[in-house]
Parts: sequence; structure tokens; C-alpha cells
Amino acid sequence: MRIVVHGQQAFGKAVLEALIKRGDDVVAVYAAPEKEGARADPLKEAALAAKLPVFQPASYRQPPVWEDFRALKPDLQVMAFVTLFVPSEFLNVPTRGSIQYHPSLLPKYRGPSAINWPIIMGETQTGLSIFWPDDGLDTGDVLLQKTTPIGPDDSLGSVYFDRLFPMGVAAMLEAVDLVKGGKAPRIKQDHHQATYEGRCTADNARIDWGKPWRQIHDLIRGCNPAPGAVTAFAGKPLQIFESKPLPARDPKGIGGKVGEVVAVDGDGFVVACADGRIKVLRVKPADGGKIAAGEFAAASGLTAGKRLG
Repeated sequence: MRIVVHGQQAFGKAVLEALIKRGDDVVAVYAAPEKEGARADPLKEAALAAKLPVFQPASYRQPPVWEDFRALKPDLQVMAFVTLFVPSEFLNVPTRGSIQYHPSLLPKYRGPSAINWPIIMGETQTGLSIFWPDDGLDTGDVLLQKTTPIGPDDSLGSVYFDRLFPMGVAAMLEAVDLVKGGKAPRIKQDHHQATYEGRCTADNARIDWGKPWRQIHDLIRGCNPAPGAVTAFAGKPLQIFESKPLPARDPKGIGGKVGEVVAVDGDGFVVACADGRIKVLRVKPADGGKIAAGEFAAASGLTAGKRLG
């Protein structure tokens, strides 16, 4: 089965290398075009190292691009982290179609920030889907799905790098085998159950200290490492990457208005919110790198009684 790998970055590279390692017939690679001055995409570098032809069209809407793809005589297109829109005219070129990885349990959390939002929304489970893409946004039939729990201290980074990344590579290989064996299902999505929250950006990541501690903690976890939950101190943005929720009732009886720093120690600082407190453990000021929150407090003059936000 002649396979074309289409993707980018570390995940695309990992899928390509896994297919090559086990002896699949990969005949070409499609990778995202680099921005001017940027280093070569890791998938592109891996493809060139394997002496595979690499294609990097800026758009997949043009008939000449379809003809180049058709000339490869592909049986299957394996799409690993594809962000450009790929129309059905390109998707349907391979004799056995195209399959795509998506890091959520479709139809929930369609769209580009599918790992952030389940954590931000307080979900206790997420997963991945390998599906048959169509002209919609993550609307195609599902081939297979895998689930993974979201622990109370999991972040975007831990869910993706520790679980969804390696699980995704293995699931891609499993899906290829199902296609090869003629046993790959096409399960219709229940579109009435679909959710889509859009891209998680700095605007979505702003902390409202007037919300409950659980929502604030989930936002911080779901935005770590990107885009980084953000508040403000002394008129400058302050990103927060790690936090620890504290009981609603302060054992020392210390109150505080929402957004007020009520305690500072060597580990970090404690901020009052609607129904409790959040201990901030790791931050990134506007003019520096990530540092321990206690170190930031000592350097910036942040003391009990100061306000964030």
C-alpha cells in the first residue's frame, strides 16, 4: 500500500518514522511551508533524511496541486497534524482515501485547540480520534478512538506529550493496518453532540479572579504551556503556568478581596478568588522567562495586600 504522510512538526515526524521503521511503503511527504527565515520543519527534515520527495504547497485548493498528488499513485494519505484546509478533491485522490488524527473524542471539541478546552472545561476524560476527513471541520466519519483520563493536576503539556502524542502515533499505525486489511470502519458522528470552542488564545486565557477556584485552576492547567493563562501586576501582564487550589476556608482566617494577594512565601503567593484561594507556583513576567512564583514575588515587590488583574 503506497502511503503519503501529510503533517508537520514533531508529531508528523514521529508518525513518518514509525511507518518507515516497520517497513510500510511511504512514497512521499507533504509538509507545511515554513515561514521566511524559520528552520526546516522536523517532518521535512525526517523525510529528506529518508530520501523521500517532499511537497509544501501553500494551498491545496489548486488543480495543479491535485495533479502532483495524483502522479504519486497513492493508496492512502496519513494526515498527522494538518492545519491547512484540504479539500475533498485532494483527500479523495488516494485509492483508499485519507485518514486524519484529531486529539479529542469527536464530535466533542472540534477545531484547533482540542486539547486545551477539555482541561479548561473541567473534563475528567479526553482522547483521540482517527477519522476520515471531509470538507467540514473535523466532521468526517470516525475510524477509531482512544480515551485517556485527565487528572486534577494534569496540564495541556502532560496530557499531550505524556499520552495523546504516543497514543496518537500508535493509533495511526493501528488505523493504517485496518485500512490495509479492509477492516477500517466509517462511523458517522452524532453532529447534535458536537462542540467547537475556537482557537484558545491569550484573550481566552485571561484570568477572572472573581470566578470559582476550580475554573481558575482548570484555565491555568489548560493553558500550560500555551498560550499561558494571564493576569496583570503593576500594569504589566503576568502569565501563570502552575497553581495549587487551596481550601475555601482559610485556616488562619485571612480573607481578601478577589484578586488580592493574601500571602507570600518562598514557594509562591496566594490569591483570593470567589470561593477560595489559588496558590501561584510558576509565572512568566512580561520582560523575562518562566520563574518560580516566590522568586518573582521577591524580585518584583509583590506582597500581601497587592492586587492582580
